[in-house]
Amino acid sequence: QVQLVESGGGLVHPGGSLRLSCAASGRTVNNPVMGWFRQAPGKEREFVAAIRWTGTNTYYLDSVKGRFTISRDNAKNTGYLQMNSLKPDDTAVYYCAAGWGANFYSRTSYNYWGQGTQVTVSS
Repeated sequence: QVQLVESGGGLVHPGGSLRLSCAASGRTVNNPVMGWFRQAPGKEREFVAAIRWTGTNTYYLDSVKGRFTISRDNAKNTGYLQMNSLKPDDTAVYYCAAGWGANFYSRTSYNYWGQGTQVTVSS
């Protein structure tokens, strides 16, 4: 089973930046899509961003477009989510995921999940 471990979360003021990392270990997987989701208290886990194995064709939640950038370094088995211009509404636990489903926006398309890392945006 693939294991994903997020890091880089923390407390940041509005307008600040964070870079989340997702390190993969364990079995070799076949060209998974990598995604990021987030979950705020009392809300369902929502799609944030996804990227294909090749690094092309990225996809974003509308509210983070232009602020967040998803990337991956397959040689290092690591994915990233660069978050700029953070807003209080971005506060959530962020999860990285990997899978092979066709619908990048759906949680059901991802087979492996990290443990989550807390991002808090507050003044």
